Amino acid sequence: MANYKFSTLAVHAGQHPDPLTGAVNVPVYLSSTFELTGIGADRGWDYSRAGNPTRDRLETALAALEGGTSGHAFTTGMAAIGALVAMLRSGDHLICSRDVYAGTVRLFDQIVSGYGIQIEYVDTSDLAAVEAAIRPNTRLIHIETPSNPLMVLTDITGVAKIAHARGIEVSVDNTFLSPVLQNPIALGADIVMHSTTKYLNGHSDGLGGALIGTTPEHKERFLLIQKAAGGVMSPFECYLVLRGIKTLPLRIQKHEENGRAVAEFLSGHPKVQKLAYPGLPCHPQYALACRQQKGFGSMMSIELQSRDEAARFLTAIKIFLNAESLGGVESLASHSATTTHGSVSEEVRRRMGINEGRIRLSIGIEDKDDLIADLDQALAAV
Repeated sequence: MANYKFSTLAVHAGQHPDPLTGAVNVPVYLSSTFELTGIGADRGWDYSRAGNPTRDRLETALAALEGGTSGHAFTTGMAAIGALVAMLRSGDHLICSRDVYAGTVRLFDQIVSGYGIQIEYVDTSDLAAVEAAIRPNTRLIHIETPSNPLMVLTDITGVAKIAHARGIEVSVDNTFLSPVLQNPIALGADIVMHSTTKYLNGHSDGLGGALIGTTPEHKERFLLIQKAAGGVMSPFECYLVLRGIKTLPLRIQKHEENGRAVAEFLSGHPKVQKLAYPGLPCHPQYALACRQQKGFGSMMSIELQSRDEAARFLTAIKIFLNAESLGGVESLASHSATTTHGSVSEEVRRRMGINEGRIRLSIGIEDKDDLIADLDQALAAV
């Protein structure tokens, strides 16, 4: 289906009618095991950890949407990150964006580094810094763009050119924008990662993660990790993501419309010390956002003066929910220092630039005037 446009792919990639019954929706195959047709022979599946018909459909859809050659679905976004770095060996060097989601930092620093993998956090928005950090044993550069929650962008094409000249692969966490608004593989990335919990699912009712590869080696390696380590997405949650993908382009359109309106309101509000949203011309990376993204999304963060102001704001919101996660149809607000980045030390947060007044906003698909009114009254309580 490579020649179809994105909205058509979202509805049809991996979602053809069931050949047995004609069911339009992908069946949820809850079976843990499958009857073999003989010794060493099967109908394509033998045990659901190694492969499941519902998961196969989702993985086909993910590969098509991101322009990769293989998709691989995992239990959570963190399980996908874990599978990504399972490609590495003791003595390998990994470069990672400096201000990434703290769950990634926790995984890398408290678990992955114990396997002898060297991890270095770099300001990947600075291409010279990326190039300077490369060592003879560097095997992977993992970037998160936009970053969570500071919305710092990394030039994917620029990093890929530097990396590929030295035989290094590049992986991109594309969770914040989804394949509707950013296509890392088309920009030069080798691997794309998602927390499908977010925009791909879109309804805050299922956990999941995904890796999309571009080479036969990626497919072989990620399949091995799925079989050997497990951590695969359940058939029912695969179904939920497939359901969500069908409306992904429509939802993203509304998310972004609301996101721009909210950002314009917040940019001129006297209580907001800083606004991180690359979709406004005043953002220092606005030109890069226009060049490598098809839109600006609906994620942003604001900085208030103190933790106390943040607490008063989060107590006052009515439509927005004070909750972690993002990318669902409902609008969410969260205190970054105690939620997304509560698992790292104050020193690490300070190094990242996340202070006690930072609040991350995930703009949903409600009426934008209602959302702005809610933010206005909450800021008035600060």
